[in-house]
Amino acid sequence: MKIQNWKSALAILAVTASLTACNNTNNNQSTTDSTSNAADSSSTTLAVNPLAHSKEFPGATLNIASITSEKVGTDSAKVTVKYEVKNFELTAQTEHEHHMANSHDGQHIHFILNNTPYVALYKPEHSTTVPVNSEHYLMSFLSRSFHESIKTADASKLVKFKIDADGKVIQEATPTSPAIFYSRPKGDYKGADTKNILLDFFVSNTTLAADGNKILANINGQDFTLDQWIPYEITGLPLGENVIKISLVDKDGKAVTGEHTTVERKINLTAE
Repeated sequence: MKIQNWKSALAILAVTASLTACNNTNNNQSTTDSTSNAADSSSTTLAVNPLAHSKEFPGATLNIASITSEKVGTDSAKVTVKYEVKNFELTAQTEHEHHMANSHDGQHIHFILNNTPYVALYKPEHSTTVPVNSEHYLMSFLSRSFHESIKTADASKLVKFKIDADGKVIQEATPTSPAIFYSRPKGDYKGADTKNILLDFFVSNTTLAADGNKILANINGQDFTLDQWIPYEITGLPLGENVIKISLVDKDGKAVTGEHTTVERKINLTAE
């Protein structure tokens, strides 16, 4: 068909653009506040989109078999934590369709001490050195190979303990206050891994809901309100340093007070 004039050409281009936009619409809409713009993964616009859990692990359990300590020098103690894992295979690769960073070493335990960056454990034991006369929160949970947590009570354990002046461990009552523990993203991302980045955290002693507590995720200064405890995917992050902060807020968006209710991390993205 021959286009008769420039007005007809513009009309055809407008229809084509509209159809293309419809075909590229992402049905998995991001859970954000009204100031945030959802975008598909090919866009450079920053977006946080909910993800469906990948393979589930019914019956997976994580228990702490023991926490022991020994004094090291005059002012430190070596703490050793041993776990029992059932119905979950450490080091196995998790079946998934997500295109994001994956551990070549397989499934593991996330060991999060005092909300510092986690240590991935591929064996059910870990030792760390801490000061004497110190207090600690330890969150541990089972993780898929691409670092998504298994979000069940049986697959996680939160404990609080002290190290006394003699380097002995004293276990305290299990914490009951609402808290969040940051898991992903973490560290450096390169190449294809920079396109789709997992945002994952562990919620303790509370639930998330549209009419209840929520997570306020601030990513490079932009706020996203998350009212579901599920994994999320961040797209549109620029290369270089990025800052992610998650905070527990109430139904009115006010900060929930207490220990471990806000955490901030910096990650770095490079092309190669």
